Amino acid sequence: MKFENVVTITRQPAEVFEYLARFENVPRWNYAISETRKLTRGPVGVGTRYRQTRTVPSPTTEEFEVVEIETDRRLVVVGDLASLHGRVTYELSGGDGMTKLANLMDLTAPPPLGLLAHLATRSIRSSVAANLSVLKDQLERSSR
Repeated sequence: MKFENVVTITRQPAEVFEYLARFENVPRWNYAISETRKLTRGPVGVGTRYRQTRTVPSPTTEEFEVVEIETDRRLVVVGDLASLHGRVTYELSGGDGMTKLANLMDLTAPPPLGLLAHLATRSIRSSVAANLSVLKDQLERSSR
């Protein structure tokens, strides 16, 4: 299951990237996550791993890893998301105080959940869009 959501944020790409790359911020804008912890030391880069606690759709612990990073432009993580495995890409572009943030989701369900997951794509995409809207509101509010 693949989909994309795009949001425009009234902040510089560097500011948006810095906030996104601190995955400990995820619970602030993703209602389904209660905690995200960095497992590796040092600055965020390829190979940095995280563990997070999900509360929706059911309580679970999941891990993901940064697999690509291009400062202020692109951030890609791979890992478990609820009962799915996924590759999540954040692409940033813009300037003059505006950032276009494209979030690409490429999710795979284990075989017994394949058809059910496919049917849930619209709902998952909508939830991700709502989370990005919260992210936008938080970043724009903090610039005032």
